[in-house]
Amino acid sequence: MTLPEAPAVAVYGSGPGYKSGFATALVLLALLFGVSAPPARAADDDPFTVTVPVDATADSIVSARDKARHDGEHRALAAIAERVAAGSGASPKLAKLDDNAVTNLVASFEVANERMSAVRYLADYTFHFRPAETQRVLKSAGISPSAAAADAAAGPGGKPIVMLPVYQAGGRAVLWDDPNPWRQAWAELPPSSGASPLAVPLGDVGDIAAIDAEKARTADAGALAAIAKKNGGEDVIVTLATPRAAGKPETAGKPDIAGIVTTTPGSPAGLDVTVRRYRQGRLAETHVAPVEGKPGEAPDALLQRAAATIAAGIQTGWKQETGDKYDQRGSLTATAPITGLDDWIKLRDSLASLGTIRKVDLMALSRQEAVVEIDYVGSVDQLQASLAALGLALARGDTGGDRSWRLARSETPASR
Repeated sequence: MTLPEAPAVAVYGSGPGYKSGFATALVLLALLFGVSAPPARAADDDPFTVTVPVDATADSIVSARDKARHDGEHRALAAIAERVAAGSGASPKLAKLDDNAVTNLVASFEVANERMSAVRYLADYTFHFRPAETQRVLKSAGISPSAAAADAAAGPGGKPIVMLPVYQAGGRAVLWDDPNPWRQAWAELPPSSGASPLAVPLGDVGDIAAIDAEKARTADAGALAAIAKKNGGEDVIVTLATPRAAGKPETAGKPDIAGIVTTTPGSPAGLDVTVRRYRQGRLAETHVAPVEGKPGEAPDALLQRAAATIAAGIQTGWKQETGDKYDQRGSLTATAPITGLDDWIKLRDSLASLGTIRKVDLMALSRQEAVVEIDYVGSVDQLQASLAALGLALARGDTGGDRSWRLARSETPASR
């Protein structure tokens, strides 16, 4: 069987440059002459960078390459654990993580010395792990990092800020559940370099037991303290993101007279984000940060841009926040049709979940309708767009001179 050698180096991600050395030559000797491959090697100057040889066989070369990469990631993480444990006297007993969980710990990787056939793949992989996230995995296994590893993971600010990205669409809020594209956008950000690193929890069993989307959204003090303690932090930031509905579906994705597509089908018009920072379970500060979608921007790109913008705002103390646009505040009274008490409670919870709504006061309640006073930030148009994302329509009455506000579910049939 012939295993042709591919180009020397392929780089993936945006991490540090490729590190090569004597281990690469040993790997090639192993492939050519059947010598046992060297073990995973951690870089002396970076405790979170590891080079491992990979060798996998599968039904196709694509499957073999994926299998090899996942195997390499697991072995590289184990090598980091062994290295740290050797300096602390601890026994490396990492909890079994699935492929996605380990992949999320990797900031970037490079590939060298690829050789492949139709069903077999061999190469050298250099993985650069995210320091803060990897340190938390080690600590959960009872492994105390060495001083160098701890310094690299903690950064200049010491304890990390625990970031909880809650995504709400269609009236349902998610944190650990898949899919959560908002959490994925935060996980894909490069490691922060500000005064305090931002750390997105892995979502392992301990994280899930500590807090869920509802407790994060409603600021359960005990749950916030538990998730902070588990991830080695003190402050917790909850970013609640709600996509804003796009324009009319019949025009979405169609080119204008210049042939330019102005709206990508299925793309939100923007993202309403409320950022709440908690210290010792108590609210310390709140920021409302609506992010407008760009023409033709894909949903994932919007979420990634929003996460990067908000991360920068957190690290700079929101010095670049325009303020005037977001400090606008208003209040209106609306009548909402309901089918009973349970229906009112669902409506109230939906309203309270929106980042653009500061307060909801019940003015009157009957079996058929509820009258509410809504205190909101931004413009009425922004409020209407945010409500539309939850399937709620806010409009003024147009019959009989009645210009009062009406709030109804978009799918609710007209009164008979």
